Amino acid sequence: MPLISAQDAELLRNEFASHLVDPVKLVMFTQTIECQFCAETRQIVEEVAALSDRITAEIYNFVTDKAVADRYGVDKIPAIAILRVEEGQDRDYGIRFYGIPSGYEFTSLIEDILDVSRGESGLQARTRQAVAGISSPVHLQVFVTPTCPYCPQAVRLAHKLAIESDQIRADMVEAIEFPHLANRYNVYGVPRTVINDKVHIEGAVPEPMLLAKLLEAVGRAPA
Repeated sequence: MPLISAQDAELLRNEFASHLVDPVKLVMFTQTIECQFCAETRQIVEEVAALSDRITAEIYNFVTDKAVADRYGVDKIPAIAILRVEEGQDRDYGIRFYGIPSGYEFTSLIEDILDVSRGESGLQARTRQAVAGISSPVHLQVFVTPTCPYCPQAVRLAHKLAIESDQIRADMVEAIEFPHLANRYNVYGVPRTVINDKVHIEGAVPEPMLLAKLLEAVGRAPA
């Protein structure tokens, strides 16, 4: 049974036809004995890819394809990486989904695909300028649940930052599927964004506030 309704599939088919620029590759990691929601996540990836000839899906086994998982820095499943294909070469912006992108997070997946295809973050000029000066790695983890209406805003902002800077990688982490991480980072409500394991942000904050926290995490004062 399809997870994407016929009506939604038609809407997405038209959206992709109108707005996709460069091809996009969805790289998904699962297991033979699949984890909780691995099967559903794989189905979502394959159904989305079937809606446009500019979207392809690559499915890997997290265990037997360990070298591929290591190449993408994937350490848990289900996982999705969204890549842009430029002149036959993959461009990895460091955008990751850990856990099923269902509920409100399905919107994040679709909008990320469009952003990656364009290769544009859509961030404010001040943010882009500040991010361009980052010279050390930054890791954002945005903890979410599928029923949280505010979580996509936090996920999308983190993923836009990843598009803007090669130093930034950004993960959506579904808190219920990864309780050990939720416990580690004291996630009692969502969205909760963790930057470099040391700076925490509660809620879906505006772009300038997230930028300030990001600069704090790398030891830079906001301009």
